[in-house]
Amino acid sequence: VQLVESGGGSAQAGGSLRLSCAVSGFTFDDYAIGWFRQAPGKEREGVSCTTTGGSTEFFLDAAKGRFTIVRDNAKNTQYLQMNNLKPEDTAVYYCAATSTWCGYGMDYWGKGTPVTVSG
Repeated sequence: VQLVESGGGSAQAGGSLRLSCAVSGFTFDDYAIGWFRQAPGKEREGVSCTTTGGSTEFFLDAAKGRFTIVRDNAKNTQYLQMNNLKPEDTAVYYCAATSTWCGYGMDYWGKGTPVTVSG
């Protein structure tokens, strides 16, 4: 089982990044995918959860209106599009999978991809 995040890096405030979460080793269609982030010195927080049907709930108020999710079942990949980035978005971003719902705990985790926003 693997979840591999990519697409992180550095961006200027106001810029955009698209993170990818590529899944292998289990049936992507059967799992909800969550995005989480952990800023330096802070606890991990949930960003969003997307059901197998593609419905997304954003847990993070700061993400609403700026982040969007695209789930591509054909590619076993989910994307987190982040627009109008702010320095407070600086964090390591993780994707994770659950066979139930993100609020009940995740079954599998990726290793994370760092995002640094300056300016």
